[in-house]
This record gives sequence, structure tokens and C-alpha cells, in this order.
Amino acid sequence: MPSTVIKQYPKIGIRPTIDGRRRGVRESLEEQTMGMARLTAAFLRDNLRYPDGSPVECVIADTTIGGVAEASAAAAKFKTENVGVSITVTPCWCYGSETMDMDASIPHAVWGFNGTERPGAVYLAAVLSAYAQKGIPAFGIYGEDVQESGSEDIPADVRTKLLRFAKSALAAAIMRGTAYLSMGSVSMGIAGSIVDEDLFQHYLGMRNEYVDMSEFVRRVEEEIYDKDEYEKALAWTKANCKMGPNNNPEHLIISDEEQERQWEFVVKMTLIARDLMAGNPRLAELGFEEEAGGHFALAGGFQGQRHWTDHFPNGDFMETILNSSFDWNGRRAPYIVATENDSLNGVVMLFNHLLTGTAQIFADVRTFWSPAAVERVTGHKLEGPAEGGLLHLINSGSAALDGTGEQEIDGKPAIKPFWDVTDKEVSRMLEKTLFRPASQEYFRGGGFSTDYLTRGGMPVTMARLNLVKGLGPVLQLAEGYTVDLPEDVHRALDERTDPTWPTTWFAPKLTGKGSFASVYDVMNNWGANHGAISFGHIGADLITLASILRIPVSMHNVDERQIFRPRVWSLFGTENLEAADYAACKNFGPLY
Repeated sequence: MPSTVIKQYPKIGIRPTIDGRRRGVRESLEEQTMGMARLTAAFLRDNLRYPDGSPVECVIADTTIGGVAEASAAAAKFKTENVGVSITVTPCWCYGSETMDMDASIPHAVWGFNGTERPGAVYLAAVLSAYAQKGIPAFGIYGEDVQESGSEDIPADVRTKLLRFAKSALAAAIMRGTAYLSMGSVSMGIAGSIVDEDLFQHYLGMRNEYVDMSEFVRRVEEEIYDKDEYEKALAWTKANCKMGPNNNPEHLIISDEEQERQWEFVVKMTLIARDLMAGNPRLAELGFEEEAGGHFALAGGFQGQRHWTDHFPNGDFMETILNSSFDWNGRRAPYIVATENDSLNGVVMLFNHLLTGTAQIFADVRTFWSPAAVERVTGHKLEGPAEGGLLHLINSGSAALDGTGEQEIDGKPAIKPFWDVTDKEVSRMLEKTLFRPASQEYFRGGGFSTDYLTRGGMPVTMARLNLVKGLGPVLQLAEGYTVDLPEDVHRALDERTDPTWPTTWFAPKLTGKGSFASVYDVMNNWGANHGAISFGHIGADLITLASILRIPVSMHNVDERQIFRPRVWSLFGTENLEAADYAACKNFGPLY
């Protein structure tokens, strides 16, 4: 069964540059310089994985690079090895413009060793100046403390920057050449589902693919799916997916026979959506060669409302299972599927997933609950991270099952990459979830909505991409925590919306200024009706990725000491980093 659209991931190229002077200078530096390259490659392989769980691959240039000929030889090797990220390392002075990597289409970083014996920092400054002058933004990595020349240690601050750059640069490289698949079109006038091809092609290097939702009907009626897998999927669903109470009024409750038909239909929808995105070689064996190829979609979205859901079962089960880190075939990487084909939220779900390897929660940013309002309605006084108020994140019927928070790290609720999820945790996620007959008033065609409550105490980051005419894409993010409420308080607040939908109570971290002066300000400055929620405080990684893609960040609550952007950003100003970010992104333009 397909697990990912990518069969060969981009690699990280390591470039050891060296002082080209012979007769003693270069010869004395060969082992130290190549040693830095090997050390860097080993560190990255040990600490980074691709979305399928395999270790990141690094390619080291065949020789140290002392001039143009060797730089060109390294570039030629990198092209044949599918290198998508370039990291230059050196302990010494080198000839900047002669040794630099000139491929403007991939992200670049340079680690200049901080040692007193040779001027690695001087080369770092010189080559970063050359990158800026030539219009190729590059990240500078320079350790705070002087090291001994023979040190084989990567200092903690250098490790942080290497990982932050490499994770973000790989995310950009992995997206390039893949597709976003729109299954349907615009849902209920939601602007995010008006797919902007310039965003995907020029900023992300992705193509856009489209299928009408009638393709689901065709594949169901013509049985274009693996029937053996369907039987396995249906049996697993019946055995593991618990039905919840029917919240519909008596006159809208469907028969048991119709409910059974709807279960069969939504399971087929799940298989079909996955096959549309990733392809399925089994279909070729069944005589459907064209359909077997799929659309090479690293992410996609399903319109659903209302053209589909007024007549057919909704896509909630399909979206929930695909976005989760497991299904009837076991644990596997999530398929990123945006509700209501909100491609802008789908893009951020993809960003988050590529940076963390984890499943993502798609949610409406539905309601700001002030402490006074909560106390008025329930009598409960909010405390701890929630003392300034809460955001009610609740999607209209679907969210990854990982969002239950029933996975654990060191005994605390978490969302982990699929390769770290245990069978016991899969069982707990299913146990804590109800699949409830969909509200027939919202979804006239029926279906089953996913109902769970996210456990509190998880560090999470909520992010969103917005498009502004004349400006282009803008990213915003808020780090914070999920919150536990007393059961009666949760029920009183949750049931004011729709009790059949998945809920996450979120308290953003406040800074006391700007968009984070209060929780109300976070809600008031949020750019759209949806957000993508990832486990962990990953705001700094998102900011680095955004700078690689030339997308400015309009609001965040990340400590400025963690922000890592190309060195040339500082030449646009150092006092107001937000303004400098906007100016730099506008100056350099989209990556592609």
C-alpha cells in the first residue's frame, strides 16, 4: 500500500572549503577541514529523519574546495546525487567567491569554525558578503565560544543552528516538485480554498492538481479501489472505531441499514482519496493503470461542503484517518488533507509536518473565551496557562486522532512521529474517540464526525498562512499550551457549538505587547477562520523556513534570541526585525 509520494528524498550536500595556498598551508588544513565535513554529516544523519522515518542522507564533496574548479566538481556531484540543501564548513580563510556554492535555487548555510589559529570567521564574513552581493541569501553559523583547533565537538549553539537550518531547508527541498491536490473546489466561499497557483509554484516549487469530487462517485461505482484492502479496512473500522450518540432530532435519524451503507461509503472514500494523492500500484494490477499513478500530492484538500455534503456522506472520517499516523495497515506517515480544501491551512499543516514528522490538527479558530465569560457561564475561574483566557479550537467534524494527546513522552501527553508511536497508544487514541452520526442539519448527506477532547498540558504551535493582495503570502504563529478544563466546564462551553466535533482548548503564551498583549489580541489579529496546530514549540523553525521561502512573518511570540534567518536580513535593519523581514522578503522575492 502507498505510504508516501516521494521515493527518493533530497540529500544534504556538505562542502568543506579550504585555503587554496599550497606549499604547506592547504596541506596542513586538509584533515581538519574534511573532518568538519564528516562530523557535520554524522551529526545530521543521527538527528534528522525524512517523513518516512529513514535517516537523512548527506553527501560530502569528493575533495576539499580551494577554488573554482573544485567548487564546480562538487556542484556537478551534488546534481547527480539529488542534493537539495547546501552546507559549507571551514576552519580557515578561503577564497570567498571562488569557493561558494552558486546554485540560487537551493538553501545555503556556512559554518565558520570559531578558532584563533585560523580565520574561519573571516571567511564566513567574506563569503556571506559575497552571497548578499550576488542575491543568494545564506545562513551564517558561528559558535559563540572559541574552540581548540583540534576539537571534534560541535558546540551546543552550533548544533541548534545546524538543526534549525537543515530541518527547514529540507522541508523546502522536499516540497519542491510535488503537488497540492484539490479534491473539489471552493467550499462555502472560504478564501483559503481559492487555490493560488502563484503561491505554490513560485514560493513552494509545487504544482497544482485538480479533480472534481465526482471522481469519488466514479471510483465507487466502477469499483476502482483495492477490494481486498477495502474489506480489511471496513473490518478494522467496525472493530476499532466506536460509534457515539446520535445528536440529531428524531425526524433526521437514519435507519441502521442506511448507517451501514454510509460506513461502507466513507471507508471507500478514504481509500480513494489516498490513491488520488499518492497513487497505488495495486490498481495497475487490477487493470486501472492510469489511476494507479496518482497525482504526486504531498498535500491536498477536500471541498466537501456543500456540493458534496448536501447529498453524500461527509469527508470527516476520511480526513481524520488520512491525517492520523496510523490506519488499518498499521502506523505510517500522515497524509496531509485540509478540510474544506483550505489550501492555505493545508500548506501550514505541511510545513509543520515536514519540520516535526508528526500529525497535524486542523481546526477552526472558533471562539475567544475570556476569564470573565467562562466564570459567568460556568462559575469556573481560569488559572495557570489559561488565566488570560482560552481559544476554542474546534473543527467541523474531523481532526487527526493523534490530536487526542493520548501519546506520551516522559509520561506527559504528546504527539510523536509515527515511528515512535506504540500499539498501546494507537489503542488509547481510538478508545478516546467517538465517531458520531453527523449533524443532518449541517451535513444533509450524513456521514460520521470525529468527537474527542485534546488532553491538556501539551506545548503546541498554531500557525496560519494568509494571502494579501499586493503583498503576497504572510505567515503568523502562536506558541502556547493545550488546557484541561473540569469536565462540567468543558461540556458547558463545548455544547454551545456542536458536541459531535473535536475540541482543543488552547492558551497562547503572552508577551505583554503587540498581538500577544492578551489572548483577545491573538484572536483579534488572527488572519483567517482556520489554524494548523502542531505539537511542540516550533515557532523558531517555522520562522527559519519562512525566510528560506521569502515569506514574511506578521505575528509571533518566539524569543528573538531563537530567531535564525539568512545573515543578509540584518542588512535590512537590526532594531525592528519584523520590518527587516518584510523588506528582505520583498527584495529577494519568492524562491522560485
